[in-house]
Amino acid sequence: MSIHYEIVRPGGVLSVSESGWTKEFNLVSFNHLEPKYDIREWSPDKRKMSKGVRLTKEELEKLHELLSETV
Repeated sequence: MSIHYEIVRPGGVLSVSESGWTKEFNLVSFNHLEPKYDIREWSPDKRKMSKGVRLTKEELEKLHELLSETV
């Protein structure tokens, strides 16, 4: 089963591992569905990815609210 994905808007790199994989925050569309905010690790050529966390805009706003209260 092939998954189609498109990084609609790069958000930024959070960290880089010794192997060159990057943990990134991006706006990503999977299988031509509505893009969601996404945090996951990507291989240097962006052909492979780890499992990640996908958030709607509302979930991202709530996360921002929670972080601003605790950090």
